[in-house]
Amino acid sequence: MSYPPYGQPPATQQPGAYRPGEDRPGAEPGGYPPGTQEPGRYRAEARHDGGPAAGAHQPGANQRGPRDGAHQPGTPAVAPVAAPSEAREKLGGLRDEIGKAVVGQDAAVTGLVIALLCGGHVLLEGVPGVAKTLLVRALAASLDLGTKRVQFTPDLMPGDVTGSLVYDAHTAEFSFREGPVFTNLMLADEINRTPPKTQASLLEAMEERQVSVDGVPRPLPDPFMVVATQNPVEYEGTYPLPEAQLDRFLLKVLLPLPERRDEIEVLYRHSHAFDPRDLAGAGIRPVAGAADIAAARAEVAGVQVAPEVLGYIVDLVRATRTSPSLSLGVSPRGATALLATSRAWAWLSGRGYVTPDDVKALAHPTLRHRVQLRAEAELEGVTAETVLGGVLAAVPVPR
Repeated sequence: MSYPPYGQPPATQQPGAYRPGEDRPGAEPGGYPPGTQEPGRYRAEARHDGGPAAGAHQPGANQRGPRDGAHQPGTPAVAPVAAPSEAREKLGGLRDEIGKAVVGQDAAVTGLVIALLCGGHVLLEGVPGVAKTLLVRALAASLDLGTKRVQFTPDLMPGDVTGSLVYDAHTAEFSFREGPVFTNLMLADEINRTPPKTQASLLEAMEERQVSVDGVPRPLPDPFMVVATQNPVEYEGTYPLPEAQLDRFLLKVLLPLPERRDEIEVLYRHSHAFDPRDLAGAGIRPVAGAADIAAARAEVAGVQVAPEVLGYIVDLVRATRTSPSLSLGVSPRGATALLATSRAWAWLSGRGYVTPDDVKALAHPTLRHRVQLRAEAELEGVTAETVLGGVLAAVPVPR
């Protein structure tokens, strides 16, 4: 199946479906960034190699296309079209499976799939009760992978996450007992409820894909992905994540309150015996496994990126470093993350190349947690979203 533009639900989804360009209060701003227009259409010559016909819609393409036969800067001279892919179909099926349990959080679902393709981690933020944990549990039930859940609490210790050495009285030796981090998909629930010491226990695991205990590095399974949930920091009893740990997350996805139609659908399902604790009873079944993810990652690695698009990404992140509203801009790691997520989104959209609109669509969720506001900017009501929106509007787009 094909994905709709990032941050939008499928056009056929009911209830809560809406037309592209329609306002969605509180929606994930990864779809159409502030100051941009909804993606339009390319004009292309008719093809005889399985590519799109003239005027066919290319998700994420620029609003104004080139003349027939003219080369558009920022795209390859001969634009490759991704061939039909079994891996893409299987990962596309994740949306349908997760939709059996979660309503109206399509941007978050797409973000999780992109992180799987990139081998990255996701931070989900939203007020209590917007299905953050249910979303991750539904993803885990849709994948044929090992999964574990850790409830982060104020008294949780680092060894409770990574594992520790345990003394065996029978052998008179210490043996290593693996912690819940030794899995494919780890749900770190309410990660900002635990002190920084325990939060930091995930740093090595998230970056190096290993855990070192007593000086011995122990590799983690492949694939390995951390999906952490957190409540907004203004809620009681939370510990803000340090910048070093925030930078380890590929995406930060905001889960808004549902629209009225979506909330009616939630109540309808609960009134008809839906049990969020019984996902198997909801009909969720594994549709993809480790081999499918590996095949998809290999295909994503083949997505082409023109030099103009690479320059556009660099210009965006460099603009954040000189913004007067920010004390900390995006690092080179953030630039590579934006490149990776843009390639994954282009692949999900069925294209073999990245357009500037792919970069725009993923700029907010990829960069919002990598910038830090100045105190005076916060007092004036400036947010990371407004700063990134201004950067996207100011940096020239390759044409």
